Amino acid sequence: MPIQIPVTRTTNPKPIPADVGRSFGDYFTDHMFLMDYDSAKGWHDHRIVPFDAVTLHPSASAIQYGQAIFDGHKAYRCDDGAIRLFRPHAHLDRLNGSAARLCMPAVDKDDVLEGLLRLVDLDRDWVPHQQGTALYVRETMIGTEGFMAVRPAARYTFMIFLSPVGSYYSEGSAPVSILASETHVRAARGGIGSAKAAANYSASLMASEQAKAAGHTQVLWLDSVERRFLEEVGTMNVMLRIGNEIVTPPLSDSILPGVTRDTALTLLREWGETVSERPIAIDEVMAGIRSGEIEEVWGLGTAAVVSPIGQLTYRGETLTVGGGKTGSVTSRLYAEITKLHRRPDNDPHGWSVLVDGSGAA
Repeated sequence: MPIQIPVTRTTNPKPIPADVGRSFGDYFTDHMFLMDYDSAKGWHDHRIVPFDAVTLHPSASAIQYGQAIFDGHKAYRCDDGAIRLFRPHAHLDRLNGSAARLCMPAVDKDDVLEGLLRLVDLDRDWVPHQQGTALYVRETMIGTEGFMAVRPAARYTFMIFLSPVGSYYSEGSAPVSILASETHVRAARGGIGSAKAAANYSASLMASEQAKAAGHTQVLWLDSVERRFLEEVGTMNVMLRIGNEIVTPPLSDSILPGVTRDTALTLLREWGETVSERPIAIDEVMAGIRSGEIEEVWGLGTAAVVSPIGQLTYRGETLTVGGGKTGSVTSRLYAEITKLHRRPDNDPHGWSVLVDGSGAA
């Protein structure tokens, strides 16, 4: 049975930006979806309200103990004029996985998807038209109970808000420069690296800022034990073409299970590519780039989709990957995934969900 979602429309609509091609997260739409949880009632009070600040107890567990998770995906204005979400079910599955890891309550995916569809439909004029743009969907859950003991909260707020976005990196789809860090790690074995937890991102900030100060776009993260094996790049999963083999690190409790990663692996295998999920040592990568055996390295994530890596620096040595140009597999993946976003006739897996104005999938 469909849930009741009362809608309070804004009385002060904001101007919709004419061009978001070079912005990411600078604008927010007029409305947001909220619901609350307590241990006695479960999830309740589903509602769509004007976008605004939320109020928190100073000792809320989100502030004091980091009980904060999120996920993100996109809504696209397709070639037929309709608006569609791409793989929202997979993102909600991942959200619930993150919630379980941080001892937070699971959401009802059908209820959340219904609220999301109504929200995107309400703010559909904010979905940008330009190629390479989208409406970013940010789902967030925070612990809101105020207390001082170290334990899971008994109360939570879940929210969805929307932002029209363009390219995540200032380089757009051009190859980026990456610094491999031996000093800092993104996530430790046995920790919360496979959850999309706020704490993982705050842990990455120092290394990212140091990389940018040295002229790089982002960090190549190595494992926390040996500081040897590739894990992620920036906020993305990482893939390489080594000869005729496509290689990506295997998922673990320190690597986020990327939905774009899964999409790419599915496509690559359908294309007949040889794909391996195996550990990759940084020494193997550097030797492969030097010899020319490694011609392509790229990151994959919801924000940037596919981001080619043109330079890699490790222990003071900077190597250019594939002549600093975007490789053929990287280009094909970007083209095919973005085609899936915008072409309803090109979706054999049923990954797209239509925003049809009725609030139902």
